[in-house]
Amino acid sequence: MGNKANLIFLWAILVSVMAMATQHRPFQRTKGINGLEKIIVRDPRGQSFEVYLYGGQVTSWKNEKGEELLFMSTKAIFEPPTPIRGGIPVLFPQYANTGPLPSHGFVRQRFWKIDANPPPLPSHPSSTAHIDLILKSSEADLKIWPHKFVYRLRVALGHGGDLTLTSRIRNSDVKPFNFTFGLHPYFSVSDISQIQVEGLQNLDYLDQLKNRTRFTDHGKFITFNSQDSKQDQNHGPQEKKTIVVRKEGQADAVVWNSWDKKVVDLGVEDYRRFVAVEPVEVEKPIILKPGQEWKAIFQVSVVPSGCSRKSCIPHT
Repeated sequence: MGNKANLIFLWAILVSVMAMATQHRPFQRTKGINGLEKIIVRDPRGQSFEVYLYGGQVTSWKNEKGEELLFMSTKAIFEPPTPIRGGIPVLFPQYANTGPLPSHGFVRQRFWKIDANPPPLPSHPSSTAHIDLILKSSEADLKIWPHKFVYRLRVALGHGGDLTLTSRIRNSDVKPFNFTFGLHPYFSVSDISQIQVEGLQNLDYLDQLKNRTRFTDHGKFITFNSQDSKQDQNHGPQEKKTIVVRKEGQADAVVWNSWDKKVVDLGVEDYRRFVAVEPVEVEKPIILKPGQEWKAIFQVSVVPSGCSRKSCIPHT
């Protein structure tokens, strides 16, 4: 009887360990397009995301039904040093062409590493799986932008299928530096002319098509019928169809679609299938003192059509 009890006890321990392993399912490291390394993270419900080490770029986010929620260009080029068109590019240390660096900075064209021992970061209470990446300034980077930095990026899945990107940028130099920042998520849509973006009413915006002239948006929502690029201050936009965007640490937002403008790495009809709603910090550059760290959180989730904002936005 004693042996049987011991066996039962050992079996209980084994079951417990197996359950923990299921809850903390390891990521899969594999080869993607053109042999570029990518990480695939899945949770027990079948929700997943993929992130390439080149650019630290999320290129896929799927719900439990396997439906793709991010857009990738049909002509995306997976050949460094060309940036990857689609998914969620990371834009640092310069957003767009607002400074002396190449447009959108250079970290989207660098090879990131898996961060095996990141500093403590409180996880979202409903987080089920995540991966930590890290990028440190190289000697080549210092020739372009003479400031040492460490960029840590956590990509996480929540129980409800939400995707959260947490950026932590530390000044590892001996002098202060400033930067602008953005994430450039391409959300997949069935028809750009049929969607609308809500939550920007009565906010100031800069119209990129009119030399960044400042206007105030008095409409209840934004629709798309020509090349659009509006940069709004101090609000996180929400896309009416099913997507909710939340952000912390980034005061500005950009809403963009290329419309039928010819872009080398974008298919002729691709513009119909995406909208970009970007959390950015560009109007007032961030200033970091030596040793100081800046943090920004970007969370996106899909909610049932027709939900009210208060009842459908996930709680953090």
